[in-house]
Amino acid sequence: MSKKAEATNQSSFFNLHVEGVGYLNRVRRVKPKKGQEFLACTVSAMRGSTDDIAYTKFDCTVSGAEAQKIVKMLEADVAAEKTVIIGFKIADIYPEMFTFEKGDRKGELGVSIKGRLLRVKFAKVNGESLDLPQPAYSGEAESAAA
Repeated sequence: MSKKAEATNQSSFFNLHVEGVGYLNRVRRVKPKKGQEFLACTVSAMRGSTDDIAYTKFDCTVSGAEAQKIVKMLEADVAAEKTVIIGFKIADIYPEMFTFEKGDRKGELGVSIKGRLLRVKFAKVNGESLDLPQPAYSGEAESAAA
């Protein structure tokens, strides 16, 4: 098969990736009425000056195989309310509207930023670095060899 024919048969995608550092929160398993159960979490990404940090929350489906292993490994620490900081890569972010169902804002509209957690680059629990499983395949290693 020619390269042109191979290229024609492959799907094309536009990738939107967000990389940063943030707090891992709300690790949970979601059981939708239709479809398969999945692992989800919230990442509170840090941005701005270290003197005046601002946060952006991402509500993520954990979709990378290595990311799933790592998030499951960190789940007990998050549940124990330890400080869990991760380096992350999130893909395909989009806003989703919702209505607050409880609290002071009950009935008001809100916006959630959804995405897919693809990779956890590093993790610290209460300031202590953890050894994480390394991905079996690394696109960075491939591009460095080229």
